[in-house]
Amino acid sequence: MYQLTRVCKPSRARLARLGIGIQPPLPNLSLLKPLPSQGRRIPTEPLPRSRLLSRILLVAKYTGLVALSSTFGILLLGAGIFIHDAFTYTNKDVHRVPVLPLALHPEQGGPKNLPIVRALVDDVEDDEAKKLLNKPKLVIIGGGWGAVSVLQTLSPGDWHVTVVSPETFTTFTPLLPSAAVGTVQVRSLVEPLRKIVARLRGHFVDAKAIDLVMSERLVELETLTSTGEPQRIYLPYDKLIIACGSTSSTHGVQGLEQCFQLKTISDAQAIRRRILDNFETASLPTTTPEERKRLLSFIVCGGGPTGVETAAEIYDFCQEDIVNYYPKICREEVSIHVIQSREHILNTYSEAISKYAEEKFRRDNVDLITSARVSAVHPDHVVYTVRSPDGTITTHKIPTNFVLWSTGIAMNPLPIKAIEVDAHLRVKGAPLGDVYAIGDCATIETSVVSYLLELVDEADKNKDGKIDFDEFDFMVASIKHRIPMAESQLQKVRNLFDLYDSDADNNLSLNELCKLLEEIGNKITALPATAQVASQQGKYLGKKLSQLAKKREVLEANGIQNLDEAVSKPFRYTHLGSLAYIGNAAVFDLGNLSFMGGLLAMYAWRSIYWSEQVSARTRFLLMMDWIIRGVWGRDLSRL
Repeated sequence: MYQLTRVCKPSRARLARLGIGIQPPLPNLSLLKPLPSQGRRIPTEPLPRSRLLSRILLVAKYTGLVALSSTFGILLLGAGIFIHDAFTYTNKDVHRVPVLPLALHPEQGGPKNLPIVRALVDDVEDDEAKKLLNKPKLVIIGGGWGAVSVLQTLSPGDWHVTVVSPETFTTFTPLLPSAAVGTVQVRSLVEPLRKIVARLRGHFVDAKAIDLVMSERLVELETLTSTGEPQRIYLPYDKLIIACGSTSSTHGVQGLEQCFQLKTISDAQAIRRRILDNFETASLPTTTPEERKRLLSFIVCGGGPTGVETAAEIYDFCQEDIVNYYPKICREEVSIHVIQSREHILNTYSEAISKYAEEKFRRDNVDLITSARVSAVHPDHVVYTVRSPDGTITTHKIPTNFVLWSTGIAMNPLPIKAIEVDAHLRVKGAPLGDVYAIGDCATIETSVVSYLLELVDEADKNKDGKIDFDEFDFMVASIKHRIPMAESQLQKVRNLFDLYDSDADNNLSLNELCKLLEEIGNKITALPATAQVASQQGKYLGKKLSQLAKKREVLEANGIQNLDEAVSKPFRYTHLGSLAYIGNAAVFDLGNLSFMGGLLAMYAWRSIYWSEQVSARTRFLLMMDWIIRGVWGRDLSRL
């Protein structure tokens, strides 16, 4: 036999003879004997590490990394704070600050011969302030939702802005029920007005508006001297915005001085003190059972969002804090009553939401008293009447030491009791374009019949004293332009024309037209007195005034008198939905869509209110308050 080898590759034997690429065979390790000096067998590979030890080392590794990263982050944060403080705490030169003589010694004048503040002490303190000295004077009365929205929307440098308010801060009012029981702190809901107006290099006057002199463009203000005595002054304006809010309506009920309201920070603080006082007194061994029940009886008059949220917050306070830190009998004796004049609470929301909230309150043993009216409030009890389905009226009495009145609003006490504005938010009866009003203190006109003669004069093309369908169609467009809120009543124009054409002559006489316009006005629903409405009106007005400042010279040069309509369309309100907190749950009414639920809905409710905060400071404080309440509970200190 012959062995064949490839020519192209050398054979293994040939490579072996040449000593190329061939490893010598390894010895058999099992035949080796240990050296006498070692006494044991030499391991050929490391022993496998136990699984538990590997996990421990892995946890220790990542724990060390986290600790090292945290330490580095803390050092970096400390360095950042140090650098910030190094540049913040510096001496600023405030010597020889210029002040206009007219600001120190104002002239007397006006109908009451009062000091007229034509210049403020900080009008010329720096170059930026001097640039605004000759700008048109914009005076804003109030510091609520509407006023703040105007300030946040105005363009800097267009107006000489002055804010007048008896409070030095703006308040996030939707969370006042939470502040009333300590869920959040009041400092988390306020932002100084001076910080808000600083973006515009504006001014703030701590005063209360008393009267208007429209003929001379003066606002009468009441301030306090250093001795606490009231003092009256005049503040001139070129444009005036009234955004002073509203007060609670009394509805003629006797004894409302015994009630709490919930519209300001002071109201929330007073409510919190009363609630803690009641629980402290109820915990004393000398308190009788009858007196304890009266002290722990909480009555809320009004089933709207404010009343419902306050009742829910009081219930949460009792469930989460009172039961842990006060005698258990105090929690057992607590009773919460909601008195509502309508058949359901949250009656402006969808029916599904009202029923959901009522079922939630019933599960929480919150006493809902519907179709009832409070007739009198006494220091130790409340009297109310209930109308049964058969029309019978019965009188009831509830002993209590706490009553919250949160039903209805009334206009703020200004000389103009009910401020009516047109679709451009201009005050009716004031010089055109001089005075505006927004928010709860104003109501947009809904009367269409008051424009009857103007509408007929515009639409009656053939001047025959009658309105045919084509002319009526033109009139409808004019009505929608004047009163946008009437659009929902003017959808089917032909049907509406035929309905009021009583003699079927295809024309509307003045009497028929007057009846038609009157019916349309009666069907228009006024806008609700909510923060959402005031905020949208403020943003609309701020944008309009910014455009007006930029285009004023061009418009006046072209002889245009109605500047508002030249730069902006009429105000249109867009309802973005309503929401309410009902005790570790929340409800959302988004028009055609309703959403309600427990913790998920509550966190959505918190997220919306958190995003609506005025500044990053209040957002941070609010977040910290919610975390503190979740970890350590509410603060039970009575301050």
